[in-house]
Amino acid sequence: MSITRNRILPTVGLAAVAVFALSACGSSDSLQGSGSNNNGGNGGETSKTIVVGSQAYPSNEIIAEIYAQALEGDGFTVERNFSIGQRDAYMPSLEDGSIDLFPEYTGNLLQYFDKDAKATTADDVYAALEKALPDNLKALDYSPATDQDSYNVTAAFAKKNNLTEIGDLAGITGLTFGGAPELEKRPYFTDLEKVYGVTAKFEATADTTVDELVAGNIQVANVYSADPAIKTKDLVTLKDPKGLFLASNVVPIANADKADEIAGVINKVSAAMSPEELVAMNVESTVDQRSSEDIAKKWIADNLG
Repeated sequence: MSITRNRILPTVGLAAVAVFALSACGSSDSLQGSGSNNNGGNGGETSKTIVVGSQAYPSNEIIAEIYAQALEGDGFTVERNFSIGQRDAYMPSLEDGSIDLFPEYTGNLLQYFDKDAKATTADDVYAALEKALPDNLKALDYSPATDQDSYNVTAAFAKKNNLTEIGDLAGITGLTFGGAPELEKRPYFTDLEKVYGVTAKFEATADTTVDELVAGNIQVANVYSADPAIKTKDLVTLKDPKGLFLASNVVPIANADKADEIAGVINKVSAAMSPEELVAMNVESTVDQRSSEDIAKKWIADNLG
């Protein structure tokens, strides 16, 4: 199952999927959230309760569940408030302190607070986000893991042409890029030649983008970087060192009053989570139908244990 999205940054907010329906706030089972308050896993005294929230789609909930279990393992009491919905639904709860910690995405959140922001690279976006956040919110360390627009090729095409980044496409003739129709007029495509020296034509492929890429009808596909299809279809995401795309790294947003208390635990999670692991966890969720709790438990054991 693919969660390929047609949404093109920077004009739209969420780094997540249209294929998962929004649901009401609260906790529920499996991919829709879990449980009530839990005590820390070390059996000792717990610190004050940390309320962890998530958006209403599995990829974001998996990250939130990892935060929750990591905090519990360090002795915190955690309350889960998952599947809240879109940014307009949960941001007021973050800002009023009802939620203490939330997995977010740097580029999208920056644009939520500053629609005129010009930063695109990971470090610049994060620095701008730190300045744009309200005083009662704090961004902890951002992760290498991303959920953003990206250009992808098949593994066979990458090997044949020795491709690792977008600029490696320069000089290849007859390239066709595919994606949502609006991509054709966006800087992500129109600035290809200026930024990377790449010339190509465009074909609107929308929901069939990955299928068209695998079939060889297009050579480069615009796919969200955490899409399970990258793994299940053996795709290669081309690196973007010059910041053609708006960076949207996973970033924990915390209540400023509790940020220092939880930073030691959560920053370790951020540092350990790679883009490839986020894709793999999304495959476990959408293809293997594993619960967020089980996926998070395994990831913590493999990366923080």
